Amino acid sequence: MSGVIRQVTISGRVQGVGYRAWVEDEAVSRGLEGWVRNRRDGSVEAVFCGPEDVVSGMIAACDRGPVSARVGAVQAASGSSDLLNLRRAGERFSVLPTL
Repeated sequence: MSGVIRQVTISGRVQGVGYRAWVEDEAVSRGLEGWVRNRRDGSVEAVFCGPEDVVSGMIAACDRGPVSARVGAVQAASGSSDLLNLRRAGERFSVLPTL
């Protein structure tokens, strides 16, 4: 897929509330590629790849998250194809194990 790649870290009450499943559903419905995983520090990390406007919209949606989440901050930075390729082979969007 062509487009931008962004690495996003979401902090707050974002684990144990269905946040990863919500990110996966949102990303797939927007046609994005990438992955999402919990981090040991309690945050959630994601990589999104797609058209810039769609990726930007996904990052903005991450600031809201699912109803049960309480997002404290969303930090986005440029990503790389190496990061994108951490997803599972054959999947457009993956939920990865905790890092």
